[in-house]
Amino acid sequence: MRMRSVTLAIVLCSATSLAAHAQTGPDYERPRTTWGAPDLQGFWTNTSLTSMQRPAGAESLVLDEQAAEHLARRNVYSAAAREESGASKIDEQSSQQLLSDGNASRAYNRFWMDPGQSYARVKGEYRSSWITVPADGRIPYSEAGVRANTRTGGFEDFEIRPLAERCIMSFTGGAGPVMNNGMYNNTYQIVQTPGAVMILTEMVHDVRVIPIGGAHGPKEIPRWGGDSIGWYEGDTLIVETINSHPKQRSYISTSGKVTERFTRWSADEIFYEFRVEDPTLYTQPWGGEMALRVSTEPLYEYACHEGNHALPGILAGARQLEREGRPHPVELPIFAGVDVSDGE
Repeated sequence: MRMRSVTLAIVLCSATSLAAHAQTGPDYERPRTTWGAPDLQGFWTNTSLTSMQRPAGAESLVLDEQAAEHLARRNVYSAAAREESGASKIDEQSSQQLLSDGNASRAYNRFWMDPGQSYARVKGEYRSSWITVPADGRIPYSEAGVRANTRTGGFEDFEIRPLAERCIMSFTGGAGPVMNNGMYNNTYQIVQTPGAVMILTEMVHDVRVIPIGGAHGPKEIPRWGGDSIGWYEGDTLIVETINSHPKQRSYISTSGKVTERFTRWSADEIFYEFRVEDPTLYTQPWGGEMALRVSTEPLYEYACHEGNHALPGILAGARQLEREGRPHPVELPIFAGVDVSDGE
């Protein structure tokens, strides 16, 4: 994790068809690899205050500059930065005030976060969410989808500790399927060969190796990050992903599919489109658009280390509660893809 300042912003005038081919800037000649494929290689970032879903208070997908600045000021990360901008006090009263809201995320203060400073631009327009369909910018969960994406248990058993703690998958879901952004480490590295595309994610070093051509693997073997295959259509890389590992808590179930499109829009931007189809989790297909901007810095090692030294105490506390006949603390519901950026 490290500090960097990347300004991204966002927009769109209407919910455009996800099947539509990306348009490019005037007179832009898209680069090609030595074997003739669209060249998407390099370091890219989606660092931005824009998140998957539209925050409360945003009436439309496309924002003018004033509306984008207003949303940025009221974003939870911006509010934390203002709160912590004053001189620190080390005294009992200040400590009590800091802890009075019961905010468990105080383990990270704003100094360690790098979510960006503005809402993102997609093809030059400010956007309030990555989702463009449906028009309200929200994930259309079905009742089954709500149940599947809600944790009702706690952390009182070693067998249910989260994947990020075990250095298996990141807690932001940045790699996808459906690439996402979080409070830091939003850089990607794309490497291409004639037979494959590799997308390495900075957050907990998640990696996707996407073969070009061919068929999906056996359904009986789900994969972290899903089972992806890719192909080129003109200037666009298309990636189809199915069979995501059920423990990953991704945007699709074992019966769902994500289709992604990567197209160079300019020398410093990849236009990324996605469509999610899964009747098990959603009432309708949904999707959106994102800008991947050239990163001014390379991808850094996350250096995730297994071994939570607090785990023996956590489990011992849970066993003590059981001996006393007291319930375990229940974790608040957490939905895949729900952003935390719509607080005043």
